[in-house]
Amino acid sequence: MKPTGPSNESTRRLAVGLEKYGKKNNAGIFVDLSRRLNKPRRNRAKVNLFKLSLLGKKFGEKKLVVPGKVLGTGKLSAALDVYALEFSESAKSKIIEIKGKAKSLKELLDGKVNAKDLVIVV
Repeated sequence: MKPTGPSNESTRRLAVGLEKYGKKNNAGIFVDLSRRLNKPRRNRAKVNLFKLSLLGKKFGEKKLVVPGKVLGTGKLSAALDVYALEFSESAKSKIIEIKGKAKSLKELLDGKVNAKDLVIVV
């Protein structure tokens, strides 16, 4: 039987850390992120910048969390705080160029982020 889920050890550790943090703080969004990260890479979210731009207008000051990779197609109209497992080079440069923040999901665990300020983008 083929193994499923992430084969990258750091992704596995991140998923376990998110699950523990979510259960400890009674924040279901972190447990949900952990579940999404445990999927195989081919089933993870791949989100373009134009979708993030639309969701940024809709949710305002909330932080967008992508349990997968952010791709560079499209333009951003406003500065956004985006947390993701991975960023393409073009996506990261476009986010930083417009004074936004492109952060790793590991930084989500390190920082003091309120679960109510997060929106999962799939």
